[in-house]
Amino acid sequence: MILASPDVDPGLREVLHREGLDTIDGAFAYAGGRDLSKPDLEHRRRTRLVVEDPAGRTHELYLKRYGWQRLRDCLWRLVRFAGTASPAWVEFRNIQAVRRAGIPTMREVICGQEGGCCGAGRSYIIVTAVPGDALERCGEAFLRRHEDEPEVVEDFTRRLGGLVRSLHRAGLCHRDLYASHVFLDERDGRADLYLIDLARAFRPRWRTFRWKVKDLAQLKHSMPPEWVAAWWEKFLSAYLGRDDEAAPHYNCAIDRKVAAMRRRLADKRGSSQG
Repeated sequence: MILASPDVDPGLREVLHREGLDTIDGAFAYAGGRDLSKPDLEHRRRTRLVVEDPAGRTHELYLKRYGWQRLRDCLWRLVRFAGTASPAWVEFRNIQAVRRAGIPTMREVICGQEGGCCGAGRSYIIVTAVPGDALERCGEAFLRRHEDEPEVVEDFTRRLGGLVRSLHRAGLCHRDLYASHVFLDERDGRADLYLIDLARAFRPRWRTFRWKVKDLAQLKHSMPPEWVAAWWEKFLSAYLGRDDEAAPHYNCAIDRKVAAMRRRLADKRGSSQG
């Protein structure tokens, strides 16, 4: 099954067909682009490709390919998405849901999944790039660049709080809300933010507070320490809005989660050194 976004540029659609990226077999046979795979991605493979359409326009795209899925992953998606959905199909729909919530993100281009119980077969998705760079890489430089302009950092902080607030108010939780998955595009005195990597996002039906806290703790854990020390309370205020009386309750739960994350990271480092 192939699912394409209805508003894909006709020139880009022609490129996809030319490169064989509009079929599952073609996507998995594709050997172009730059491989971005990491050792811990297991059955996943990520590729960055830059293509030129017949009009001479350049498109930067990302291709994610998923091999056959483990049973436990299939059952997780079956419970949470009430259907036989592949990881590519899930991300395709998540991107659409995040954009409907008014959150800037990449554009879904095309996805495909083949047969298999509970979406266990191969699948792939192609998405567009977003501008800017990940906060994980550019956050500290941004803070240094504006150390004498607190109003710029405050605006950025409020935007970041609003982004996460919009995500959670739409009923969605990211599950990987690290600084590596929020992109900052700074131009003309404005800091625009984009949310990426939505493969694990979902709508929790129970224990919603727990999932929200997990997102917030991941962000706090991964942001520059100087920003956390100076701006976290302002961020949380923007996130909570009129419900800022809940800040102590949130902070307590978030800090417990951050401490647990740090302990696990320390244990992992200790075991690898041992």
